[in-house]
Amino acid sequence: MRAVPSQKSALDFFPSRISYPSLKDASKECRGCELYKLGTQTVFGDGKVPSELMFVGEVPGDEEDIKGKPFVGPAGRLFNNALEEAGIDRSKTYVTNVVKHFKWHPAPRGKRRIHDKPNTIEIRACMPWLGAEIKLVHPRILVCLGATAAQALLGKEFRVTKQRGQWVESEHAERSIATIHPSAILRAPDPGMREEQYRNFVADLVTISKVL
Repeated sequence: MRAVPSQKSALDFFPSRISYPSLKDASKECRGCELYKLGTQTVFGDGKVPSELMFVGEVPGDEEDIKGKPFVGPAGRLFNNALEEAGIDRSKTYVTNVVKHFKWHPAPRGKRRIHDKPNTIEIRACMPWLGAEIKLVHPRILVCLGATAAQALLGKEFRVTKQRGQWVESEHAERSIATIHPSAILRAPDPGMREEQYRNFVADLVTISKVL
């Protein structure tokens, strides 16, 4: 029996047979929450399936929404640079977000679309996609980028500010860890702080690279 509209989630749009191609294709029609009305398209995860290493962010950004791939905007480019410095080959990883549609509001002036944080209802509705991705990717190492991903996967009490860069137990992978989202580095108020945060981010990725 299908869920009533108020209880809809991604599960209502799952394919009958689960595989990466079938999930990605089915996700294009997802109406599990109201964000499909805002996003240009569903932005599903991308990368190696299965993969030893999986990264999970929060929500697609403006460029991701347009291009249909995760982490290809400014934060994604910073992410790529940091991975390279840490000796991690992105092509051998899998990268996705907790929420698959871009949530935004218009800028007070101009045509820019400003990122909004997804709420609990939107996260809960989208989690089945992420759960299925984790099962298919079957990562040995799961990396949460930012508080939304960390709290969705490691528990509501998890605090990235206090526990970043520390290995923790989870049901999702042999090793799990959290760090800041690359977009947080871009939002730093001055160049000096951006550089400091970037260096700390690379250090967290080095911690990961040492166990690959």
